[in-house]
Amino acid sequence: MADSSSTTSSTTAFVADSSSATSSTAASTTAKSRETRSWADEADEIDQAEQSENASAETEIGSLQIDESKRVNNSTLDDPVDSRIEAVTSGDTLYKSAKRFEDLNLSPELLKGLYVEMKFERPSKIQEISLPMILTPPYKNLIAQAHNGSGKTTCFVLGMLSRVDPKLRAPQALCICPTRELAIQNMEVLLKMGNFTGITSELAIPADAANYIPISKRPPVSAQVVIGTPGTINKWVTARKLGMSCMKILVFDEADHMLAESGFQDDSIRIMKAIVKASADCQVLLFSATFGESVKSFVTKIVRDLFVKDYNQMFVKKEELSLDSVKQYKVQCPDELSKVMVIKDKILELGQKVGQTIIFVRTRNSASMLHKSLVDYGYEVTTIQGALKQEDRDKIIKEFKEGLTQVLISTDLLARGFDQSQVNLVVNYDLPVRHESPSEPDHEVYLHRIGRAGRFGRKGAIFNLLCDDQDNMLMSKIENHFNSQVTEIASWKSEEDFENALKKAGLL
Repeated sequence: MADSSSTTSSTTAFVADSSSATSSTAASTTAKSRETRSWADEADEIDQAEQSENASAETEIGSLQIDESKRVNNSTLDDPVDSRIEAVTSGDTLYKSAKRFEDLNLSPELLKGLYVEMKFERPSKIQEISLPMILTPPYKNLIAQAHNGSGKTTCFVLGMLSRVDPKLRAPQALCICPTRELAIQNMEVLLKMGNFTGITSELAIPADAANYIPISKRPPVSAQVVIGTPGTINKWVTARKLGMSCMKILVFDEADHMLAESGFQDDSIRIMKAIVKASADCQVLLFSATFGESVKSFVTKIVRDLFVKDYNQMFVKKEELSLDSVKQYKVQCPDELSKVMVIKDKILELGQKVGQTIIFVRTRNSASMLHKSLVDYGYEVTTIQGALKQEDRDKIIKEFKEGLTQVLISTDLLARGFDQSQVNLVVNYDLPVRHESPSEPDHEVYLHRIGRAGRFGRKGAIFNLLCDDQDNMLMSKIENHFNSQVTEIASWKSEEDFENALKKAGLL
């Protein structure tokens, strides 16, 4: 049993086809290592903000095991059957495995939102394990990593809605996201899930020119849930428009980027410190599909040192992070023009039969060049990148989500968290590289990019376009990192080869 002077930890591996769970002691490092910057849109929030200113029995989690025989066959969420989730719990708190949402003591209004609005049938594997850790008193902090498309958003949105007292008209839950697109998307989920609760919410993102109000003229925020980007939230907190005294739960979506030195670390830590000062018992949830070792060490140190209390952890093994539901391919192209021809004549022609396509490029200039090339060939494509006005970005995303456009070119602005179920094809026109070391691939960004296809267990295909030794070297390093061989398309000129690739991916 843990007391105030000692903490016990148990590590549990949840294996779908295993008959027993294994335990070992988990240790976390505390050294802070430098993270490199990411390409294209890492300063998006800063740029835009400046523009605006002008089961039944209770058991320890160590003995929990996922019983696949009891699953509903036609569930909404699906998980890779061999994924291995390591849950590290601290102290002596007891948890249940949530086989059903009813196991979580949710309000009838929230259950109705899950079943009627979200159309869920049961928790996903990630939710089975993480939701009890989020919702069981004494509400410990959680650092959680999980597959793209596994239901992470439901975990923290449900956590926020569950903690809010509908009678208290004050901010009680705060979710911080790296981009306005992700903040808007998370708000859409919250409004849907909380449709029957009467809980109020507000977006904290840079306003477009038409809706801009000087912060001095804003009324204090009274919404119970606030979702936004770090620069805007920090401005509201500094101006004493967003109070922290009633805050019960703080969520960082894409937490590895939010707390990396290259991302929004300074703003994120300022917000954490403001909450600790005003509401020391606030629960902190950090969610991402990727946590590099250096960021993981720093994140655990920040959570422990700032909030000075026990925290739980949940991680998926690195080699199992690439999604089983998507097929990855590499295409050797002799030059840049042939990359455009492959997209035009093979991928987009065949892609019209299978759903929507996102094409990722490294820079804003590449986005503009590719957009012009495809439009000149008569294709209807839209392009999004951080230099666009907020209203234009919102319009482009809205049209794509409504299916009015089929092909979207994007910088890494949309690599993280963007959820559109009809996206079945992802093209890496440029492979992602580390900003300060272009000879090294950015493994985390690669994983996030391919996670835009095959959402929630659906089928998907990824095409990596390579045209020189540098590209092949980067691809080889990505393959080695994830310990998986990416299938090569025999000829960039062969429509039959691309058609067969889509058939193998289950899309044709």
